[in-house]
Amino acid sequence: MMSKQAVVVIGIGEMGSVFARGLLRLGHPVYPVTRETDMQALAAELPAPAMVLVAVGETALQPTLAQIPTAWQDKLALLQNELLPADYAQLPEPTVISVWFEKKKGQDSKVLVPSPAFGPRAQLLIDALGSLDIAARQASSAEDMLFELVVKNLYIVTTNIAGLRVGGTVGELWQQHEALARAVAEDVIDIQEALTGVHFDRKALVLAMLVAFDGDPQHKCMGRSAPARLQRAIEHANKYGLGVPTLRQIAAEQASA
Repeated sequence: MMSKQAVVVIGIGEMGSVFARGLLRLGHPVYPVTRETDMQALAAELPAPAMVLVAVGETALQPTLAQIPTAWQDKLALLQNELLPADYAQLPEPTVISVWFEKKKGQDSKVLVPSPAFGPRAQLLIDALGSLDIAARQASSAEDMLFELVVKNLYIVTTNIAGLRVGGTVGELWQQHEALARAVAEDVIDIQEALTGVHFDRKALVLAMLVAFDGDPQHKCMGRSAPARLQRAIEHANKYGLGVPTLRQIAAEQASA
């Protein structure tokens, strides 16, 4: 029996470890890349892996992509939050997945909604997650995947920034502070449209966000990254000359707190 092709996983945190386990269950040898790994040396040994999954955090994505060996450039899969096509426009045929499960230390993965993936290696990612009973699906087109990425960004940025004001869970945010959530979401969509150059169906985006809310109403609004997400959002708004009044109000409250 022929052995399956190796997979390289760059970044073995909680998320990278989940995919590594799923890939191992499918029978793929997995080669982890840590900060100590010489990627060029590994690429010389493994010039043609089935996939190179970049599982570093969003702030480490661009520095990591700048170091990817040439032989791996056309085999990349990306899973970061706040991911948009401009982040990977320089890559030939990247695969992207919008991850909708949460993995915390010492806990099993918790699925909110199925994770959509698109690109040449989408099925491999879906199969790896499926081996762990984590739901995932193929996006139908690049345009569909863009919508899915923006839904995820809308969910994360809206809940984090609204959470800076009201705390609580996503269920409470919508039940008790719907006007605030909608106002923040409008500002966030303004930014997403500026970053992508695409006009979206805003009602469809908000409805898709609410499906994710229903997937885990007890999900906390505000993670550790919330202040940094607000700062990034304001920087984007300034760059594109956007008003984003609710985001600026919350930023002012945070500055004076």
